[in-house]
Amino acid sequence: MVEEESDPVLRRAVAWASGNEHVRALILESSRAAPDAPVDALSDYDLLLVVTTIEPLRRDESWLAWYGAPLVRFRSEWNDQGYDGITRLVVYEDGTKVDHLLMEAALLDRIKQQPRLPNLLDVGYRVLLDKDGLADGLKPATYRAHIPSKPTEAEYLAVVEEFWWESTYVAKNIWRDELFAWKYNLECVMKLDVMRRMLEWHVEIAHDWSVRPGVVGRHLKRRLPPDIWAEVEATFVGADADENWEALFRTGAVFRRVALEVAAGLGYRYPHKMDAGVVAYWQRLRTMPH
Repeated sequence: MVEEESDPVLRRAVAWASGNEHVRALILESSRAAPDAPVDALSDYDLLLVVTTIEPLRRDESWLAWYGAPLVRFRSEWNDQGYDGITRLVVYEDGTKVDHLLMEAALLDRIKQQPRLPNLLDVGYRVLLDKDGLADGLKPATYRAHIPSKPTEAEYLAVVEEFWWESTYVAKNIWRDELFAWKYNLECVMKLDVMRRMLEWHVEIAHDWSVRPGVVGRHLKRRLPPDIWAEVEATFVGADADENWEALFRTGAVFRRVALEVAAGLGYRYPHKMDAGVVAYWQRLRTMPH
């Protein structure tokens, strides 16, 4: 079965897969197959290649030239929710990015026996080619994959504590003048990991736990109230130590605001004593002589 395609990239993918003996089915998944996902000119093409066996395509990667000459590629093993395969992510010379996920046909049979689809399909999928009817019987997507679930109070408090714990490393490393270390603690852990989760919960409360915030919070800007987003933006600064002290205090302020609003929305308590004690610790280190 081949579905008529208006997208020229997908038309070429179907034409190539139709002539490749190893590829038995071709499935478009992720954002370009999800009805509510924002798609632009730079959006990836996420292609699930259902193959007889992975090894020939792992050994000889000349098939990756089906679209054109690869500019740069990334190879990895893939394992998620008990399913496995390999990925071959490619940016082609014209800038088109195609993420290939290779899965053996036997695994697709196992997916059909499960009560729900794995996340990679439940986010949205479209069968482009199916030579052997392998996709017959796949459950329809619910489009609920990657929507955060409501945290328990213990989970909420663990995120709050992790935020304030990690912040002590920021303070120590600014005092030590160790730029790479404090940027890692502040930007990667405190903000992109811990605070991001709290911001996502804030969004979900406002949307009744029904929206996907996107990978590493990519959709937060358009989901959060503009005044909160402005406070988040103000936490990003350069390499100056004094600027980063100010950024640390601003990060604490916006996290506190959002965490308190999440606590109110969920009926949970917020650990004010911990918050105040850690901020006092920052203040001591900021004024402590070297």
